[in-house]
Amino acid sequence: MPEQRKYHQVMISYPTTSRIIDERVKSRIMDESLARVRIILVEPAGELNIGSIARVMKNMGLRQLVLVNPQCEHLGAQARQMAVHAADILETAIVVGTLPEALTGCYRAIATTARERSVATTLEHPRDALPWLLETPSALIFGPEDRGLSNAELNYAGRFVRIPSSPAYPSLNLAESVAICSYELSQAKKQPVTPGVIPPITNPNPPVSLDILEGYYQQLEALLLDIGYLYPHTAASRMEKFRRLYNRAGLSADEVAMLRGILSQVRWALSQIPPIPSPTTGHPDTR
Repeated sequence: MPEQRKYHQVMISYPTTSRIIDERVKSRIMDESLARVRIILVEPAGELNIGSIARVMKNMGLRQLVLVNPQCEHLGAQARQMAVHAADILETAIVVGTLPEALTGCYRAIATTARERSVATTLEHPRDALPWLLETPSALIFGPEDRGLSNAELNYAGRFVRIPSSPAYPSLNLAESVAICSYELSQAKKQPVTPGVIPPITNPNPPVSLDILEGYYQQLEALLLDIGYLYPHTAASRMEKFRRLYNRAGLSADEVAMLRGILSQVRWALSQIPPIPSPTTGHPDTR
């Protein structure tokens, strides 16, 4: 009797077309989320650093470079030499005069810092904070090589990150700092949503852009100075606390419009109060 041979069926699993398309769509969405993040350098002083930053940005999928009052030529030979194949990042970089200009159109901003602030502030690990930037047009702010961001510049951010480093030599080069944060951003976009984890409650209304929010802060400060709640020599520190309060609230555009309407109404009401007569002359005090 001839020997019977037994054959085992081997099932090979191939990804379905729909699954491939789904993964490609997810990848494109994640790439777009990275492309919405601006890397803002405040007063950068070294061409080599700017070129290195352009290269690592392109390595990690970031595209928007904004330079605030640069102290060097960002299209110089040294910058191009370090950028290698990322010259396009240098060539499309936007140069502005002030940090508020750099933040125009952004809805969130994170600042990098190694210093303690005058107001108690949580300094987060980049891995924990940076994913927050991927949800909407946002900015990641870096300070000058020699001093970092000032307290006034830090006021424009809603959250703050500190890169952990060895206490033996904690100071990081600007390009190193951008590289670490760029890597964390690129990895954050790949993290899957953990099943069973309830996402945080967010404001369902459209968020307010940072330039409009800054206009509210300026209007609030002017009014509080006029009514004597703020004094010129302490206004900056007091306003820092207000900024933290409102940044933490995550205001929508409608809510900021409402708050600005209240300030305008208060200003109008103050203008309707008759001048108080001077105790010495009996005439209205027009000082």
